[in-house]
Amino acid sequence: MMDFSKTFEKYEALVAQVDKIFTAMQEAHKDCVSCKIYCSDCCHAVFDVTLIEAVYINHHFGRSLPRKERREILRRAERADRKFYQIKHKLQKMYVKEGKSSDEVLSQLAEERAPCALLNDEKLCDLYAGRPITCMVYGIPTSIDGKPHICGESGFKDGASYPAVNMDSINDRLIQLSKDLLQEIGSMNPKMHLSLVPVSAALITTYDEEYFGMKNRRQSDAQTIA
Repeated sequence: MMDFSKTFEKYEALVAQVDKIFTAMQEAHKDCVSCKIYCSDCCHAVFDVTLIEAVYINHHFGRSLPRKERREILRRAERADRKFYQIKHKLQKMYVKEGKSSDEVLSQLAEERAPCALLNDEKLCDLYAGRPITCMVYGIPTSIDGKPHICGESGFKDGASYPAVNMDSINDRLIQLSKDLLQEIGSMNPKMHLSLVPVSAALITTYDEEYFGMKNRRQSDAQTIA
């Protein structure tokens, strides 16, 4: 079994930092942060996760939930993955064939809605403790490429000035952690640390030696030694 523990520890340290930021913002802007139990607006947002987040989600999904629950979630994940594929195909068409700008495509992406595979019938997350960082900061102001973003369900107002979470900085750290993970397991696959997938794909994927290209590498090493 592959050991991701060292990189997971570093990822969990980043998660703890983000959680502190959210708590501080929630305390400072109690009238604006409207996150509460059964609010699932963020659970319908369309976004991808980095390699480290995908592997972390997959790892805890396989170890923290009963088999029966996992089967049901995987069925939802397959449906969600097809939906995400359709949305991405639509956005790619806008950009490539229709000549829409990046801002127009991103604006359309923000309008797209699809339920996360981890959202259950009670409007709760089946893997809340292992949810990705995007979910953790959804209810407070964020900044992406220097542009502000706020949750439509919150009390934060467009055009007003608030401290915001720099998602570019966080994503840089996530990419570095993805690199660290590949180094930890000995994978030499170029650019894999840049891979982005929806949560549904993270649940369905088997992150083993074959996925990381290590099986073929070991066979090649064995042939070289022989």
